[in-house]
Amino acid sequence: MNTTAILSALLALLSGIGIFLVACKMMSGYLESASSDALKRLFAKTSSNKLLGVGIGAVSTAVIQSSGATTVMTIGFVNAGIISLYQAATLIYGANIGTTVTAQIVALGMFGSGGVSMTAIFSALTGLGAFLMLFSKKEAMETIGGILTGFGMLFVGLALMSGSMDSFAALDSVKTFLASIGNPLLLVFTGAVLTAIIQSSSVMTSIALAMVVSGLITLDQGIFLTMGSNVGSCVVAILAGATSGLNARRTALIHLLFNCSGVILFLVLGFILDKVTGGGFGVLFARIFPSAPQTQLAMFHTVFNVVTVIVMLPLTKALVDFVCRLLPGKKEAEVEAPAFHFRYLDDNMLRTPAIAVGQVRREILRMAELAKDNVDRSLRIISQLDYTEKDQFMKIEDEINFLNKAIADYVVRLSDRRGLSDRDHVYLSTTFRTVRDIERIGDYAENIVEYAEELTASQTNFSDDALYEISQLKKILDDLYIQTVHSYRDEDFDALEKANEIEEKTDDYTDMMEENHIVRMRRGLCTPEAGVQFLSLSSDTERIADHLINVAKTIRSFEEKKQGSRKMEPAWNNI
Repeated sequence: MNTTAILSALLALLSGIGIFLVACKMMSGYLESASSDALKRLFAKTSSNKLLGVGIGAVSTAVIQSSGATTVMTIGFVNAGIISLYQAATLIYGANIGTTVTAQIVALGMFGSGGVSMTAIFSALTGLGAFLMLFSKKEAMETIGGILTGFGMLFVGLALMSGSMDSFAALDSVKTFLASIGNPLLLVFTGAVLTAIIQSSSVMTSIALAMVVSGLITLDQGIFLTMGSNVGSCVVAILAGATSGLNARRTALIHLLFNCSGVILFLVLGFILDKVTGGGFGVLFARIFPSAPQTQLAMFHTVFNVVTVIVMLPLTKALVDFVCRLLPGKKEAEVEAPAFHFRYLDDNMLRTPAIAVGQVRREILRMAELAKDNVDRSLRIISQLDYTEKDQFMKIEDEINFLNKAIADYVVRLSDRRGLSDRDHVYLSTTFRTVRDIERIGDYAENIVEYAEELTASQTNFSDDALYEISQLKKILDDLYIQTVHSYRDEDFDALEKANEIEEKTDDYTDMMEENHIVRMRRGLCTPEAGVQFLSLSSDTERIADHLINVAKTIRSFEEKKQGSRKMEPAWNNI
């Protein structure tokens, strides 16, 4: 009889954990999709301000309901060199506070009124959300449905876990065994190991809540298990940092040391409190929140993380310095760095697709800047026939070619991730053509350098009038580039209009250059060899302008999406 009951309870517990984990992932994905723009703006504000970093970490974790996702995203930012270790530490502090929201929600669901529990009411949202997901034709309603379904499933899983705990509580042998585990260190270790296996501190905390409410364990035991879950939650960051760069590993270590420091602090405080008052944190929180064991444990979880942040915040610099001494930079120098790499992207960011989309845009803008810099170099080389910048030019050209392929590969992997809005998918679909346009700009710049070499080989050069026209053309390209970046980065249609006007000006100016050059050749002011290269340069710069305007025109796709249109005008139709 007991064996059958234990087996049934274990199966129910396993089912509840599975549903709870799926619900967390599902709700996190839809919440991230719904708030993607807000999250992008939020992380764009990351600065050296400690309180701001904590706030951003807390809010983002509360929004996407996953401290692991926030931590891994932070590791991605550090690995890409976007934020410092100091900033990463404050984001991690905030993530620990934000994760307490889940425990508060679960505790609220354990209350009952008039024979109907809040768990049953919240669980019913699963059905409502499912109907919205299945029958709604609007993306916004489908997203809301996904959030409601995930939220409801949290409590379906919680109900199964709670039911299994009630079954365990009815077995004297199980209660006797659990009652014998009173060593705080053993309980903390158990909580850490179980969380590391499950890879979710939210699940471990929810199990502890269910065990306390059912009377299977005491509040003090639940408190120590919850403290251990904070340490076990570091396994996600450790796994992410282990395969990344030095600063990523340092960030993972900061996370581990921060959480361990909190546990040590509260173990010492609990020991002192027990000696002074004759009762530990369990007695204290039971007095503050009487007859509500779920609230007692949830509130301890919140207090634990908030107090740890308050204590550690002034010690952040010391913590970062200590970690840097433990993992010194000289070890990184022993490993040969790749020739080219992303500046704003990292594989860890794939865990948070909405943020990764924003980083793709930044990487593409960097690629555009590299291409424009090479255009400027090529025009200086052909104007001055000075090749001192050629090595740098070729290095940048190789980097542009690398980014062309690497960004496309990254976008393919990112596009398969859940949690992206339709708008994000539309944007990602445009990136393949955008990076190709930018790569072609680099190719045309390379052509111009080759024209310079042919001029040198034929021992000729451009006339003063031709050089003046090239300098004026460069100014037009500079203006076009500025408006293109403004349009693409900010989705600014006024900038797109200005870019269109400048692109037409480019066409007119290159036509004039060709006409003027033919006149100069007739007058004998320019050699035929120079004429060929000048006309080729004029044609290539006109095509550079075409590719720039194509980049700007991609924002039309977003406007069409906003208007409900699924069609996208090809942004490259003028090549």
